[in-house]
Amino acid sequence: MASERQFDIVVYGATGFTGRLVAEYLSKQYADGTVKWAMAGRSAQKLEEVRDLIGAPKTTPLIAADASDPAALKAMVESTKVVLTTVGPYQLYGAPLVAACAAAGTDYVDLCGEVPFMRQMIDALQEAAQKSGARIVFSCGFDSIPFDLGVFFLQEQAKAKFGQPVPRVKGRVRAMNGTLSGGTAASGRATMEAAAKDKTIMGYLFDPYSLAPGTKGVAQPDGQTPHEDKALGSWVAPFFMAVINTKNVHRSNFLLNNAYGADFAYDEMMLTGPGEKGKQTADFIANNDMMGGDDVPQPGEGPSKEEREAGNYDVLFVGEGPDGKTIKVGVTGDKDPGYGSTSKMIAESAICLANDVPDLKGGFWTTAPAFGMKLVERLRANAGLTFEVEG
Repeated sequence: MASERQFDIVVYGATGFTGRLVAEYLSKQYADGTVKWAMAGRSAQKLEEVRDLIGAPKTTPLIAADASDPAALKAMVESTKVVLTTVGPYQLYGAPLVAACAAAGTDYVDLCGEVPFMRQMIDALQEAAQKSGARIVFSCGFDSIPFDLGVFFLQEQAKAKFGQPVPRVKGRVRAMNGTLSGGTAASGRATMEAAAKDKTIMGYLFDPYSLAPGTKGVAQPDGQTPHEDKALGSWVAPFFMAVINTKNVHRSNFLLNNAYGADFAYDEMMLTGPGEKGKQTADFIANNDMMGGDDVPQPGEGPSKEEREAGNYDVLFVGEGPDGKTIKVGVTGDKDPGYGSTSKMIAESAICLANDVPDLKGGFWTTAPAFGMKLVERLRANAGLTFEVEG
């Protein structure tokens, strides 16, 4: 039984930049020993170096395991309730670990924003995960927790206020200060390279319901064309992470048995301001690759502690009812989205999975149906996020 295993959480990829931040967070936030966790990676020597670098206790367990070694992966996943992995791009390195967890009944969280990989894993391993009891939860970082839980939180408030969910929600990024994750950029490049070779993969990227197999929902809003959102008094531009976040939100609705409604519509865009300046900024964003360029970190690289501390983000969600009534919710994070906040979000997701949702069945989940308000409260209490009704 997973409940009888040696560890609550194994951080796989702990020698990488983001994995190191996760390990550092666990070592400091849970120094009281209430969470039993271990660091894992390919090199025992590098694990020791990172352990000492982050100031974790010398007694912190270290596990040497390589994704290409099935026996080592099997031993690792069987030692823990939850595997937390930061090793991406997942389409290149992730499948053996997901399969090992599904076979062993081991819970799993990651930072994946790779839609084709996620769909392929769901199709291949859903039955195995249901049989073993493994709860697999993708996208437990900036993609897609603030957005998936932001919509969930708004709909909970809408039900309390109006007696029913709202059929239309707009996600609008008001501010985002910080560095894009090098892993996110690498995953995006790997996905586009794969899509160029396989039309099926391209289809997953364009279908808003590709993570909700069998769903035929309503046509979704165009989130790619800059326009003036007069209700908000601002121009809006495409948001580069909408391609994954929107699909996770629709999967959440699917897994929640259409709790947001069978006619639910959702898009994400960036607010760029009013007037001609707002229009120019929106047009500039629409015509430039926000995930490319020489200043994007490579996997394993990332911003300094000072840069992470100076970062933040602020997302507005606007729910619109058929009767013209609206409800607004704000979600904010207190660190840069790609590293500082993401490392805290995935750590708290893993703890939530290990301790807070004993009745969750095996299978592939998103954060809203898996964790709901339990994770919202964890993030508020420990990870520097806010979820607030604004009107």
